[in-house]
Amino acid sequence: MHKIPSSEITPEHLFLSRRQLMGSAGALSVAALLAACGVRTPGAPATDTVPADARTDELGDPLNSFEEITTYNNYYEFTTDKQGVARLATGFQTSPWEVQVGGLVGNPRTFALEDLLAFEQEERIYRLRCVEAWSMVIPWVGFPLRRLLDVVEPRAGAQYVRFETVFRPEEMPGQRDRYYPWPYVEGLRLDEAMHDLTLLATGLYGRELTPQNGAPVRLVVPWKYGFKSIKSIVKIDLVDTMPTSLWMALAPNEYGFYANVNPAVAHPRWSQATERRIGERGRRETLMFNGYADEVASLYAGMDLRVNY
Repeated sequence: MHKIPSSEITPEHLFLSRRQLMGSAGALSVAALLAACGVRTPGAPATDTVPADARTDELGDPLNSFEEITTYNNYYEFTTDKQGVARLATGFQTSPWEVQVGGLVGNPRTFALEDLLAFEQEERIYRLRCVEAWSMVIPWVGFPLRRLLDVVEPRAGAQYVRFETVFRPEEMPGQRDRYYPWPYVEGLRLDEAMHDLTLLATGLYGRELTPQNGAPVRLVVPWKYGFKSIKSIVKIDLVDTMPTSLWMALAPNEYGFYANVNPAVAHPRWSQATERRIGERGRRETLMFNGYADEVASLYAGMDLRVNY
């Protein structure tokens, strides 16, 4: 079977053009904008926008169901109980929302949610591989991060991108646990952030993101372990030094900066050679870079991936 690049697997555009959206943004609420873009709001009729003939990833693996994706979640800001996140995230306020983008850029900006939706959106079917050795196949809606970075104009000294999650302990009970160095922080090298596979996701299954999945905007980096795909982003800075992520600060012997999916490098407490696909029995072999090696291996040419884990 011919392997279709993940960035091209579902080329159908789901949203209005940027000009159309910006022209109407003043008159429409966020919910109305999402509806106009073909992203349904909770309670609307369930009409999946993923074409029937594209309900697998490029390796032929079927999508996980909407129910599986929205009821089995790692989101420690709410709870460490995967099946309890959805309940605790009910009522989390995702609008209005702003993302501040600055640091080493020529054009720092604050993007409202409406501004993010104004970027031309597309649907991407990506595999998600958790560091805990389970996985899913998810149809995200969003746009490549590089489009936003192009707008803010990275300066010559920028080498990394630092991301930060919202800090609202009054709404996110897990953030009251002082064991974790909140707020959640993650980072990418600039070339990783500019790669076409790196997505800012605003929805899934043709619907707006649910709070338990990182609403209203999250990062998706499909060749890295899931904890790199930071949720509910409020701040993005371009910087000249490697950011220290929450997990690097908490357990540097277990979680490195790169977090590339690598079946040859075990976690200190378990093997990464196999994974459990949610909804399946048994286990399957884990693929290098989560199966995206053709697209991203060149980013790490000459690096020792056992050291730079």
